[in-house]
Amino acid sequence: MADVSARSADLIIAITMADIAIILVAGSILGRLVRYVRQPPVVGEIIAGIALGPSLLGLLPGDLPSRIFPSEVRPYLSAIAHLGLLVFMFGIGWEFDKRLLQGRHGTTAAVSIASVVVPFVLAVGLAALLYDRHDSVNGKHISFTAFALFMGAAMSITAFPVLARILTEHGMMGTRVGALALASAAIDDVLAWCLLALVGAIVTASGGSGDFAQTVILAALYVTAMLLVVRPLLSFLVRRWVRDRMPPQFIVVLVAGLFLSSYATTLIGVHAIFGAFAFGFVMPRESRGVLSEGVKRPFGGISLVLLPVFFIVTGLNVDIGALSGRDLLELVAIIIVASAGKLLGASIPGRLAGLPWREAGTLGILMNTRGLTELIILNAGVSLGVLDSRMFTMMVVMALFTTALTGPFLPKAQAPADQAGPRARPEELAAATPAA
Repeated sequence: MADVSARSADLIIAITMADIAIILVAGSILGRLVRYVRQPPVVGEIIAGIALGPSLLGLLPGDLPSRIFPSEVRPYLSAIAHLGLLVFMFGIGWEFDKRLLQGRHGTTAAVSIASVVVPFVLAVGLAALLYDRHDSVNGKHISFTAFALFMGAAMSITAFPVLARILTEHGMMGTRVGALALASAAIDDVLAWCLLALVGAIVTASGGSGDFAQTVILAALYVTAMLLVVRPLLSFLVRRWVRDRMPPQFIVVLVAGLFLSSYATTLIGVHAIFGAFAFGFVMPRESRGVLSEGVKRPFGGISLVLLPVFFIVTGLNVDIGALSGRDLLELVAIIIVASAGKLLGASIPGRLAGLPWREAGTLGILMNTRGLTELIILNAGVSLGVLDSRMFTMMVVMALFTTALTGPFLPKAQAPADQAGPRARPEELAAATPAA
């Protein structure tokens, strides 16, 4: 790339475009290669991001990460990454469907709650041990409450879109354990976003309890407005405009609403991804076929192209070589706690609900999938100032390890579809989910 000295705006934009090309090619190549070891593309894309950062490329002479991705370009890459991220989160909110829960309310609730509570409690306990070495970020002291809650939220997550892709590739979408895992993961993600919103409110309320109360009140008003004003308005527009095709003005309304919702939550003191998720959540489900073709698939295409940029921006902040021996011990503890929390929290209630031990164990393995959703939360932790660089690196490695662990331990197929109970439109869901 060009020298880092004063560059014109045109040159910076040109380098940004070239960097995006490098990102897309690297992510595509590694995303395909990992399929040979039964891994979802997201694993390869995360590895590509780490490889292009200081952890691998930075080991070569010439400071290649800074030359290829110079400091002037990184804000542009970050903005592009967040654009794709917000569109992706809109799709995740839209995918949360009550029909996922049909016929298995009690079991789903038990698995969902336990697979959040168990890793959350274990993570808070681990946070108490790690806090003294990670209580300051860029010279700013972080409260134990914010640190512990964030660790709990980060370890409680299950990557809903990655899980949907894994289930599809392993022929498990129509099985009892697959449908249960998908429904539980959807609820887990909602609970984790709520925990993240709480962390954001605590961190941004620097003025004390008064600011925190204001953030909570504004967040409650925002949720109320989304449910009582925005949702009926969108339903009205769907009935009025959407028939056998998608009118351009409706797409404009959706895109504008998505970004305004993200802007509103940022002003409130909650991360922008929560606004994108909430806007997708209140999106009408009527005229699903037309909406899927006119909105969901194009939005999924945007995410497919722009999300690899998010992985690279994340990888540029990961420096495995900077971890000390003590950090590596902490990394092992983080992986053990994260894996054990999900395995125990999902498999035991699954067994108590009547699943055979083999299916209960498979359920625990599936719920341990983190992938992209974990990276979203970790980047939010960095922007909120809750994670230092070493903890961020360790948590990213944990996300990669737990996601990569899923594929090799799963059978290629489970019980036939007629043993799965009520189906939850899985084919449509998987088709609409980016190959994350």
